[in-house]
Amino acid sequence: MIAPIIITIIFVSYFLISGISFFIYPETSSAATALISLIALILSGVMISVLISRIKEIRSGEEDDLSQY
Repeated sequence: MIAPIIITIIFVSYFLISGISFFIYPETSSAATALISLIALILSGVMISVLISRIKEIRSGEEDDLSQY
């Protein structure tokens, strides 16, 4: 259960740092900066929701989904 948390922290940090870096170094237009930052926030939210669903799946005992097929 530790691995999904660590991977999520790494990816969310990457997405947020890359989104914030466009505000710090404004070589692009403001519309492109806003769009890239919005995409970074959306991807961070998706990663957190996937983490929550994975933790629920691990706690319910369904770790090996492939064995069901």
